[in-house]
Amino acid sequence: MSKRILIRLSVCWLGLAPIAGAGEELPTWKPLFNGKDLSGWVDVNTSPDTWNVKDGLLVCEGKPIGVMRSEKQYENFILHIEWRHMEPGGNSGVFVWSDGSPAKGQRLPKGVEVQMLELDWPKLHPDKQGNPRPMAYVHGEVWGTNGLVTKPDNPRGIRSQSIENRCKPRGQWNVYQVVCVDGVIKLSVNGKFVNGVSQASQKKGYLCLESEGAEIHFRNIRILELPPGVTRSDQIAPDVTVEPTSK
Repeated sequence: MSKRILIRLSVCWLGLAPIAGAGEELPTWKPLFNGKDLSGWVDVNTSPDTWNVKDGLLVCEGKPIGVMRSEKQYENFILHIEWRHMEPGGNSGVFVWSDGSPAKGQRLPKGVEVQMLELDWPKLHPDKQGNPRPMAYVHGEVWGTNGLVTKPDNPRGIRSQSIENRCKPRGQWNVYQVVCVDGVIKLSVNGKFVNGVSQASQKKGYLCLESEGAEIHFRNIRILELPPGVTRSDQIAPDVTVEPTSK
């Protein structure tokens, strides 16, 4: 499915007719990563060596555990992001509607995490009986973290697990389209919608990319902002007015 068709279908699904009134502009894709530097992103609690740009790619070394966040908050949008793990069992993800910094004593923020795990993760992290974890772990699980509450479409406890495994192994690119509107998130993995959550208790916030122990590459990160909804002040992440100090 072409990107143009996906955008049209997503807009129609959201009930937004692609017809602009007089003087009204249609939503357009905007890059969140320019392929040259880290403009538009703020290191929250990692290090100067954690995030780098190499050959037009955003490279995360994976250490220390923490996040890099967007400069601004987003409410209703479609996020396009492509990623590939470079190590067996690599762990990462993107947080949406996130706080701008973690709570005291935490490395990761309150937000909705869209999981990115390499396919060997279940084998490298077996359960207490030595059995591999479910493949649902690697395939775009979505859930509220650190106090943000969501209702899972396909429950695995508080998490929502994808209904079809579409992830590719390390060294190969995966494509996520994340549709976030009015407390509802729908995730497309490599061309098919397979997971989602609803009734998010926070529905406007920052985007955060996660560093969690292994090298991961990102590219083609862009966003299509959509009209705002009726959002209460308690459903919006606190504004970060003081830049965090890298650790």
